[in-house]
Parts: sequence; structure tokens; C-alpha cells
Amino acid sequence: MSEMQRVGVLGSGLMGSGIAQVAAAAGYETIVRDVAQPILDKAKAGIEKSLAKFVEKGKLQAADRDATLQRLSFTTATADLKRCDVVVEAVTEDLEVKNALWRELDALCGAGTIFASNTSSLTIAAMAAATKRADRFVGLHFFNPVPLMQLVEVVRTVTTSEETFKRAFAFARSLGKEAVAAKDNSGFIVNLLLVPYLLDAIRALEHGAGNVTDIDKAMQLGCGYPMGPLTLLDFVGLDTTYKIAEIMFAEYKEQKYAPPPLLKRMVLAGMYGRKSGKGFYDYSANPPVVSSLGL
Repeated sequence: MSEMQRVGVLGSGLMGSGIAQVAAAAGYETIVRDVAQPILDKAKAGIEKSLAKFVEKGKLQAADRDATLQRLSFTTATADLKRCDVVVEAVTEDLEVKNALWRELDALCGAGTIFASNTSSLTIAAMAAATKRADRFVGLHFFNPVPLMQLVEVVRTVTTSEETFKRAFAFARSLGKEAVAAKDNSGFIVNLLLVPYLLDAIRALEHGAGNVTDIDKAMQLGCGYPMGPLTLLDFVGLDTTYKIAEIMFAEYKEQKYAPPPLLKRMVLAGMYGRKSGKGFYDYSANPPVVSSLGL
């Protein structure tokens, strides 16, 4: 474990609760903050379920599960994070929402506290500038599902100090993750390369290069990917991908980042993928079947 002892997590959604789980499992006292108690209750139940699966599969001892849960606490008060050594933010991809929280925390936390955002598309500099600790601000981009995915992109912006970067890198590794250094450009390394691929898969479908299952099967078997691009889009969330693509297009003004018309239509129709029950596939059926997309 690094010299840090207490971890704060802003946001208890899928990513936030996953980050909280791995931090607590790694031995850190972990405090999760969200806007309402029912949201926190749902997150706690999700973490308990996740840990139970690890125990069931023999990957975690029951005593370690209990110790992990003991190290977790939940709050609706931002001020409860003021004694944390690092605060990791995992709220919605909205710069104003994020920066309002950072400004509030900047006034509360001590000089030694590192701020880290789990953003997947916004630049770290745009958040660091909202605080008086731009030298102690980094990106820590985890991947979904956090307890299973090994990668963390540690993002250094132009103002991040060498000491902060080293501490953040060590912290990521202390969670049992593989860390890579990334520059502070929208999308960092993974999404810079992944998002155009996913959008191109939608364009290939729009242009009739293949149907949903054939495009997925071709990329899965032809490239050795664990899942096809349209299945992956359903897993990530079409709404999430749409928002990321819009942010990246605004940053780079390159056509490869522009959301295709089909993606926009599906998001407007509430077809977000697995989370809504329907995307490129209809998850009300078991096994899922291809959705009718009017192509």
C-alpha cells in the first residue's frame, strides 16, 4: 500500500462503487459520497453482491470480504471527504457538475490531498483550473467493471507536479492494477483509439457492410476481441458513448469522433443498451436477440 490511508470517492454509480470496492479491498479506509441515501444504499448492495461473487468463486476469503466492507462508509455530505489523502471523482460527464464539487472540496481538503478524476473524455486541465491545487490534480481513469479490469490510465496535465504523478501512479498500482502514463488529451490513450472504432462499427451497420451479428462476429473472431463492437457499445451504454463522442468531437473537430445519426436516434429513443434493456440487442429475451433498428 502507498503512504495514503484514506480514500474519498465522489459518485456511487457503476464506476464509483467499483473504485470504492477495490480501494477498500486494498486496505484503504474508503468514504463514498453521493447526493441521496437511496443511491448510496443501492451502491452498497451492489458492492456486497460483487464481493459475494468473489467469495463464491474462491477468489476471496469471507474474512477479507468482511474486512473490506468494514473499511467502507457512505455519506451525502461532501465535507466528510475533507480528511482523505486522495479523492477520486466518478460523477456524470458534465464539467460544470464536476467543477462545482472540486471547488467545494478545494476549500475543505488539506494541502496534501490529491484530486483525481475518472473522466473518460474531458480534459484534466479543465478541472484542475477550477481549483487552487492544479499541481495536485491528476486523472485516474479506471475501466468497467473496475474490480475485474486491470488497467488504470494515470493522466498528467501540464500543471501536475512530478511528486503528485508518482504518488498517483503508486496508488493505482497499490490497488492491484496495471498503470500506464497518459497525456492529458481528450480520450487519453484507450478512448482516443476505441471511440472511432466503435463509431465506425455503427457506420458500417448504417452503410450495410454487414448486419449486427455479423459485424460483431467478424471483429470477435477476426481480431480475437472478447466481444464485438456493437455488443461492447451496449455494455458501455449508447448514451455514455454518445456523450463521450460529442465531447471528443468538440475537442478535435475530426469527423471520426462525430456521433453517427443511428447512434443519436437510438439514444433519443431511450435505447441505451444493457442498462435500459435494449440497444443493438434486446435483453428482454434470453439469450438476447437483435433489436429492430429500422435499417
